[in-house]
Amino acid sequence: MQSRTERPDTVIDAPKGNWVDNLAPPAWRPWLRLSRADRPIGTWLLLLPCYWGIGLAMMADGPRWMDLWIALACTIGAFVMRGAGCTWNDITDRDIDDKVARTRSRPLPSGQVTLRGAYLWLAAQGLGGLVILLTLDRAAVWMGVASLALVAIYPFAKRFTWWPQVFLGLAFNWGVMLAYAAHMGRLDLAPVVAWLAGIAWTIFYDTIYAHQDVEDDVLIGVKSTARLFGDNSPRILAGFAVLTVLLLAVAILLAGRNLLMAYVGLAGFGAHLAWQLRNFQPEQGAVCLRLFRSNRDAGLMLALFLALAGLV
Repeated sequence: MQSRTERPDTVIDAPKGNWVDNLAPPAWRPWLRLSRADRPIGTWLLLLPCYWGIGLAMMADGPRWMDLWIALACTIGAFVMRGAGCTWNDITDRDIDDKVARTRSRPLPSGQVTLRGAYLWLAAQGLGGLVILLTLDRAAVWMGVASLALVAIYPFAKRFTWWPQVFLGLAFNWGVMLAYAAHMGRLDLAPVVAWLAGIAWTIFYDTIYAHQDVEDDVLIGVKSTARLFGDNSPRILAGFAVLTVLLLAVAILLAGRNLLMAYVGLAGFGAHLAWQLRNFQPEQGAVCLRLFRSNRDAGLMLALFLALAGLV
C-alpha cells in the first residue's frame, strides 16, 4: 500500500481511505476534493439542523408525506451547497491555504484546479442547489435565497473578527428554519430558537476544530475563537454547550407535542457534548479532529428523537 506522502494527488488532512481517493475516477478527484466530498462531516453538520427543523415541524403540526421529500431534498441540497460553500471558501482563501501545512495540498493552492475552473464549479453547484430549492414551499425558497449573503460573508470573517465561528453558525444552522418553513409554509419561534442553539453548538465544535491550526493562524494573522479563548477554551466551551442545550430545550417546548421523547434525545445530545469536554485536549490536533467529527453522532441522536416525537 502506498503511503500518503507517495500519493501527490491526496489531500493531507482528508481521512485515510476516503471514497474519493479510492473509488472516484482520477479526473473527478480534484473537483470532489474542492467540494470536500472526501470529508463528509461538514455535510452532516449542515444537514443535521435541517433534520431538526423537520422534527420540530412534525412535533408542532404532525407528520406529512411531503416530509420524506423535504428530508431527501435537504440531504441532496446539503451535499451540493456544502460543496459550493467549500469551493467559495477555497477561492477566497487560496493565498492563505498556500501558507498552512494542513491546507497546502488542497486543489487550488496545489494547482490541481485553476481559479477559473473553481469559479465554474462553484456556479454549477449553485445551480444544482437552486434546482433542489425550487421544489420546496415558497417560504423555504425565500429562506434559501436569504442564506446566500451569510455564505458569501463567512470566508472573510476570520480576517476582521475573532468570532468567525459565529458567522459559520449563522450559515450552517439556517437549514433548521428552512426545513421548518418547507413543512409549515411559515416561520415560527421554535425554529428561530433552535437556530440560535445551533449557532452556540457551532461555536462549540468549530472552536475544537480550530485548535488544530492555532500555531499557523498566529503566524499568518488569521483570527479564531480558538486563539481568542486560549487556555480558557474548556471553561468557555462548557458555557456554550450549556447554552446550546438550554436553547434547544426552549425550542422543543415551543414545538409543543410529545415533549418527553424529544427531551430524551436532548439529554443524550447534552451528554455527548459533556463527553467531548471531558476528552478535549487543545494541544492534541488528532484528538480535536476526532471530537469535532463526533458531533455528527450527537446531532443525529437529537434528530432521531425529534423525528420520533413528531411521529408518535
